[in-house]
Amino acid sequence: MSETSARLLRLLSLLQTPREWPGSELAARLGVTARTIRRDIERLRDLGYPVHATRGAVGGYRLAAGRAMPPLLLDDEEAVAIAVGLRSAATHTVTGMAEASVRALAKLEQVLPARLRRRVGTLGTATVPMPADGAPTVAPGHLTALAAAITNRERLRFRYRTGTGEATARLVEPHRLVAAGRRWYLVAYDNDREDWRIFRVDRLAEPFPTGVRVPPRELPAADAVAYLQERMRGPASGHRAVATVYAPADEVTARLGGPAAGDVEPLGPGSCRVRLTPDTLEWLALRLALLGCEFTVHEPPELAAYLREMGARVTRAAGADGAAGTEPDGPGEVARGDG
Repeated sequence: MSETSARLLRLLSLLQTPREWPGSELAARLGVTARTIRRDIERLRDLGYPVHATRGAVGGYRLAAGRAMPPLLLDDEEAVAIAVGLRSAATHTVTGMAEASVRALAKLEQVLPARLRRRVGTLGTATVPMPADGAPTVAPGHLTALAAAITNRERLRFRYRTGTGEATARLVEPHRLVAAGRRWYLVAYDNDREDWRIFRVDRLAEPFPTGVRVPPRELPAADAVAYLQERMRGPASGHRAVATVYAPADEVTARLGGPAAGDVEPLGPGSCRVRLTPDTLEWLALRLALLGCEFTVHEPPELAAYLREMGARVTRAAGADGAAGTEPDGPGEVARGDG
């Protein structure tokens, strides 16, 4: 690297500290004249960095916000802090930020020096996140591998465990990652089955990029979220529940974890019709019970029976004082299985 290029990088690193830098202080830091600093500032401006200058005794240079985000220079501690934060965001679903965190982490880990990559890896190994009860865990490394394959339009191999426990080998063209409530899903085209498929990322192992790049395929839906919702409402997705929930539709959608977690249809200002298709009857009952409001089950009858059984167990666990049944404040019986 030439002396001028190295000096420009050092100057850029100083300017990315949020403060005003007098030209004399920059010159002293870099061991050059004030005239050289002015020339270097112009070079940075030519490269697209919006460096603003102010005159006067307290004036100087500062890096301002521009129309596009230029490359950032990070010291070791800053790079590790960002990588750890992105790993945390990738492990826990953050509304509107989950997939972006995965993409950013993939870019950052690609350019981290080996010594910093080891530090980030050590922190990831030694730290165990505590997800919400019943939430499946997803390895951040799997998410970054999937995100990289999606970005590069690259075929991917992995081992997959189906809902029945069968172990299979898959070759796919990954399309999008979808964070739906407490779960991550991969929407991809399965090359062996010649059809689109949805994979739960927590059931996926050993993702391996093949290096084969392919043109994008047209998804048979408006987007990945719409495709996921449509497939989960289908008969092949397992248990399906229909219930009236006595709370505003937007509040119920938020409590479920977003639009991809279920179909919520407003019925009025204080009620909505909810359709859910989780993997098990037990999880389905828990999802409804944790909404924190009254609801009436319309189907399936097995869900109403399970809720009655669960309610009896909870009542017995509360002791003799809590054994006396009470009617719910809202309309209908909580676990009624009518149509």
